[in-house]
Amino acid sequence: MSDTVNPTETTTTSPAEPVVAKPPREKPSQSPGKVRSLEHEQAYGFGKKIDSFDEDMERQLQEAMSGMSDKDMYGEPAARGGKKTVDDGPKKGKVFRIHGQDVFIDLPGGRTQGVLPMLQFPEGPPALGTEIEITIEGFDNANGVLLLSRKGAAIEADWSSVAEGMTVEARVVATNKGGLSVDVNGIHGFMPISQIDLYRVENAESFVNQRLLCTVTEVDPLERNLIVSRRALLEKEREALREKLWIELAEGQIREGVVRSVKDFGAFVDLGGVDGLLHVGEMSWQRVQDASTLVQPGQTVKVVVLKIDRERRKVSLGLKQLTASPWDNIYEKYHSGEIVNGKVSRLMDFGAFVELEPGVEGLIHISELALQRVFRVGDIVKPGQEVQVKVLSIDPEQRRIALSLKAAQVKPPEAVEEEVEEEPAAPVKPPRPRTTPLRGGTGTGGGQLFSLPHSSSKDDKRE
Repeated sequence: MSDTVNPTETTTTSPAEPVVAKPPREKPSQSPGKVRSLEHEQAYGFGKKIDSFDEDMERQLQEAMSGMSDKDMYGEPAARGGKKTVDDGPKKGKVFRIHGQDVFIDLPGGRTQGVLPMLQFPEGPPALGTEIEITIEGFDNANGVLLLSRKGAAIEADWSSVAEGMTVEARVVATNKGGLSVDVNGIHGFMPISQIDLYRVENAESFVNQRLLCTVTEVDPLERNLIVSRRALLEKEREALREKLWIELAEGQIREGVVRSVKDFGAFVDLGGVDGLLHVGEMSWQRVQDASTLVQPGQTVKVVVLKIDRERRKVSLGLKQLTASPWDNIYEKYHSGEIVNGKVSRLMDFGAFVELEPGVEGLIHISELALQRVFRVGDIVKPGQEVQVKVLSIDPEQRRIALSLKAAQVKPPEAVEEEVEEEPAAPVKPPRPRTTPLRGGTGTGGGQLFSLPHSSSKDDKRE
């Protein structure tokens, strides 16, 4: 036997193999300034990564679900949110809260609540605690409430049918504190009172049940908010007509317009793109105290263009020019020196105006009120007093008539002279005889004070 030992044989015939220890897990080196990677920590004992386990898990799930249908996985479509629930029959609930355009209903079952749109209450908001019959239409996952509807109520409108800037037809259903409640294609909307017309509307009730063309100014389907404006549409139409009308306007034209507003000094009339001022003095030949007694906002009137200021964009209008003037035949009705009757219309510091007929006034100057001097006109005449006056002069161009009150009251001169002749002459008393002599004179008996010097003394002085 050879003493040489085969290394392979020694290894196989050894009673136990020595345990080889795994090398220690080295910590990955990290260079300064870099963020340490987590890739090394995602491995377990240098085995498979987590991403690899996810791929295996997904493969196993696909194999398990390969034989299942959508119905087996998700169930019936009616059981999912947003669709109709299993309970399709009508139910009864009570109103427990109203918020904006939403009416919240408390349904039987304790914690079940639903919501109804206010549009389904055309008769007005319901009172709290009112029991109504409803139908469940679906479930709102975002807010956690049931979507309900009333039997026979309006179906919820399609909000996609309206958009900002769109011209729509709105039906006015009611008025409220701030404007009008309107219906646009089944959508409940609001029109502020300032957006109803170009000018402020005093009576919004007149627009109820009317159909108005307007522009959509704001749309918010989530908040169920729709705001429309008729004024915006009218302003667009007005702007298109304004420049054309300024070219066509001329003094003396008769135009038809609409009264927009009435003030103390007159009324503003829309001629179709251009506003003109109808002064209170141009409304009637009579004196007008209140312009609202002749015209009203919204009234259609025919006016005469009196004056145009193109630089300042102002137009003066007249209404009384369309009727005959009482001054046209003034000489046929009144003559100088004639005594006429009239009524005192107003008092001034310088005299009183007397209305002889509607549209014709004359002036009694303060000096023609009485024979004596007058300090206050109100001491002689009062407004509304019937007087008899004398016509002194007539000026149809200036439309002035001079009147006199004292001349109508003085008697004719002939009658005065006759009365003077009939009066007997008063007796003249004889002069009383003087009993004492007169003092002074040319005699010498008056003393040194009153006597004249002797002639001899004068001659002596001359010598």
